[in-house]
Amino acid sequence: MAEPVERVSRVIWKGGAAQRSERAIPNEVAIAITYGGSTQAVMMATPADLEDFAVGFSTTEGLIRGPADITSLDVIPSDEGIELRMWLVADLGEAYSRRRRLLAGPTGCGLCGIESLTEAVKPAHRVDADLVLPPQEVEAAMAALPAAQLINRETRAVHAAGFWVPGEGLIAVREDVGRHNALDKLIGHIVRIGRDASSGIVLLTSRVSVEMVQKTAAIGAPVIAAVSAPTAMAIRMAEEAGITLIAIARDDSFEVFTHPHRIAADAASSAA
Repeated sequence: MAEPVERVSRVIWKGGAAQRSERAIPNEVAIAITYGGSTQAVMMATPADLEDFAVGFSTTEGLIRGPADITSLDVIPSDEGIELRMWLVADLGEAYSRRRRLLAGPTGCGLCGIESLTEAVKPAHRVDADLVLPPQEVEAAMAALPAAQLINRETRAVHAAGFWVPGEGLIAVREDVGRHNALDKLIGHIVRIGRDASSGIVLLTSRVSVEMVQKTAAIGAPVIAAVSAPTAMAIRMAEEAGITLIAIARDDSFEVFTHPHRIAADAASSAA
């Protein structure tokens, strides 16, 4: 199976002179996600943490209620790519048929190929968690993320999604060439270990678009903190979903766009 990182030869031109060397670059392969022998999606993704990807995608698409709904999961490499072959419990067959879609798009294509506009902008799950954080907690969470991005430290070319819990720190980080994929991998890990997402913050190295809010809401995480800016629709979706949307997070500042009551200067740093 393909490795997440490859080393390739290159020629560097500097000061009018050429020098040959190698560089680490991220890999991307076609990942087919199948249920009961039928293809649900084909995505370009980094070949790492694929079991997490399968469970996370299944969760955020609303195809499963939990990992126990997947009766078998096999990672099957081939010359063309990798198949994540899943079989679901019998009673989910009808739900799968309603939601079936076929995607053949660019890296982490998100909503491309979805069958209706209604599905694309469907309301996110409502999040009612009472988590309250001091601003220092958000700053500490974002500061911890770069050191945990192992693939990006080699390649400087992948997105990351992390989960931070006050009093515990960074619980997990997942990386991918696609930002949606990185978040699905993180969600898959959280779901597989049975973690209550209402106690922590989802961290993103990308912009916050509407589907990132929908995916976060699917597991009940009350706070998103991102390096880049949100879209207008993402802000509206976060407001409706009850999610605190933090973006443009820097070393000494960040901006809160929705539900600012969860950030309070006098909150206990160990809030959970």
